Amino acid sequence: MLLYVDLTDGRPVYQQLRDQVVEGIATGAIAEGERLPTIRQLAADLAINFHTVARAYDLLRQEGFVQVGRRNGASICVRGEAASPEWRAALRTTLAHAYAKGMASEEILRICREILATFQKGGTSSETTLA
Repeated sequence: MLLYVDLTDGRPVYQQLRDQVVEGIATGAIAEGERLPTIRQLAADLAINFHTVARAYDLLRQEGFVQVGRRNGASICVRGEAASPEWRAALRTTLAHAYAKGMASEEILRICREILATFQKGGTSSETTLA
């Protein structure tokens, strides 16, 4: 899988990295047990601050997507509850955003189905290789 940073994206860089790893897991582009690049290596590859990558990895660890060890570095280790209260709250806010902007419920559901179908088919594209 490739990771990239879009400086025109409104999201913080650490959030972009976190989101790409989660999407990579969902699409199958990143497999259970796969090792991520070291924090220093990914920071150098993307020409971003070391602490930005560290923050993304720490967030992934807290959310149960990676396991971090001193000897082995970070590796994909999906564990924990999928539909946590935090996940439901984030989804609710995202759906509320679309609804408040005037999207019809049917359109929101159609888009959700399209996105879910990409996970089942295994499709997203990115730009800086993992490990």
